[in-house]
Amino acid sequence: MKKVLSDAEERMKKSVQVTSQELTSLRTGRASPAIFDGIKVEYYGSPYEVRELATITVPDARTIIIDPWDKQMLEPIRKAIMNSPLSLNPVNDGKVLRITLPPLTEERRRELLKLVNQRAEHGKIAIRNIRKDAQEELRKLDKQPGISEDMLRRAREELDKLTEKYVQEIEKLRKAKEKEVLEE
Repeated sequence: MKKVLSDAEERMKKSVQVTSQELTSLRTGRASPAIFDGIKVEYYGSPYEVRELATITVPDARTIIIDPWDKQMLEPIRKAIMNSPLSLNPVNDGKVLRITLPPLTEERRRELLKLVNQRAEHGKIAIRNIRKDAQEELRKLDKQPGISEDMLRRAREELDKLTEKYVQEIEKLRKAKEKEVLEE
């Protein structure tokens, strides 16, 4: 029974991490190096993420500076960012790439809020599905000798507490991202 609960908790933690990463990758009006996660650049025949090829700094809320360790990578990094779904236009000054984030329009904010809510809901659904799988496992254990009704009831209560805990974590992440989108 403990194994069923610990497996379920591990899977729930992973769901929260995935949801957190998905929410972090959404571009809001505030500059963050995390928006470049997943953008690949070809370097000596192998794909690398931007953060693996350069130092990314955020001098203010709207500006990002990308300083590649190999200056030959300025143009490939610039092209990779321009071709990404971020809709950003990096300026190459020969030493670094400067990116100024435009302010969010009201329409874009609404789209982002929808996306934030959608991704958070996907995370909550994943956690509920994990709960359902764990309940199935507990039902199978019910048929085994030596497992009392009380033990099963306690295990189900513990599973419900875990589910509530991780759903609340996702809700906190959602609220924080929503606040970030609405701030300007």
